[in-house]
Amino acid sequence: MTEPTPKNDQQPRPVRRTDGVRVTAPQDATPERATVPDSVRAKAAALKPRRRFGGTEAQIRTALNVYKVCAWVSGTFLLLLVAEMVTRYGFHYDLIAGGTDKATGQSVALGWQNLDLENLAGGVNVSTWILIIHGWFYVVYILSCLRVWSLMRWPFAQLIVMALGGVVPFLSFIVERKIHRSTEAELAANPKAAKRY
Repeated sequence: MTEPTPKNDQQPRPVRRTDGVRVTAPQDATPERATVPDSVRAKAAALKPRRRFGGTEAQIRTALNVYKVCAWVSGTFLLLLVAEMVTRYGFHYDLIAGGTDKATGQSVALGWQNLDLENLAGGVNVSTWILIIHGWFYVVYILSCLRVWSLMRWPFAQLIVMALGGVVPFLSFIVERKIHRSTEAELAANPKAAKRY
């Protein structure tokens, strides 16, 4: 005797679409088994978002060159400032240009003034001027960082790293090289990037 075959009383399960229409789908239907037509894939690949810059390529290259000069000048003055701080607070000496030796009365073109004895009179305190020049040039450096950062539309963390280049010795030289390389690479990779205008 043969067993009766069980009757498949189940109907295909209904599926609710996003537009509210109810349709039936096969029992084994899953999103993983869905296929995407090749024409849709080709259109999706063509719609890849393009890189957008905040200005033209000429503006970016000009800002990058200004940033490079500012990074090198700021980094150099930062190293001079570190040397000045070591001599002033470590050894108690300042560098004086055009002073007069108090003991002999002779003119000194460039000499070290002992801060405890004050052995030189008059002249220009080069150590103080290094401090002043670095402070004001750091403002120019920050403005050049802001210009490149805004034109490239980088994340805010990138601006922080660039700004630290002016206060951490040797960092401005390292960061400038990396920024220059990455900017050149992005410009080369996106020759037809959408512009601000």
